[in-house]
Amino acid sequence: MQPLTADQIRASFVNASGDEIERMPLPGLHEVIWDQREYLGWRDPQTRLGYLVHWADGRPVGIVLRAAAGSLRPGIQAMCSFCHSPQPATQVRMFSAPRAGESGRNGNTIGAYVCEDLGCSHLIRIAPPHASAPEAIAARGAALLARVSNFTAEVRSTISD
Repeated sequence: MQPLTADQIRASFVNASGDEIERMPLPGLHEVIWDQREYLGWRDPQTRLGYLVHWADGRPVGIVLRAAAGSLRPGIQAMCSFCHSPQPATQVRMFSAPRAGESGRNGNTIGAYVCEDLGCSHLIRIAPPHASAPEAIAARGAALLARVSNFTAEVRSTISD
């Protein structure tokens, strides 16, 4: 992933109001290892909000996500829709994202089960023991970015209300 500045991040959001963007906490950008990320994802520790930014068509695209209040039932397995990593269900959460524009302001959302900490880029770098690590990570990274891109494209798409 190409590095981002705070201004680029704030300007990238397609489904947030100016007030929401102003209140949005930013992660420690100086700590991000950009070349080991397909997207930048973080949570607001004070709310159920999450944020995701990735590059699409040469520019950053950001979306606001809201975590569901409840979690999946403990003791079962779940799979993240983005990284396809199986893990305990308590580490996967339903996130919804308002669609961009009028549709989102009218309450239209889409959702997906995603790693609760939005840390998919870290999980895909844990290569399976039978795979060649660099090739496996590259393939998993490309698949992760494709699924994230498809999700944000759905958020950005306009539908008739």
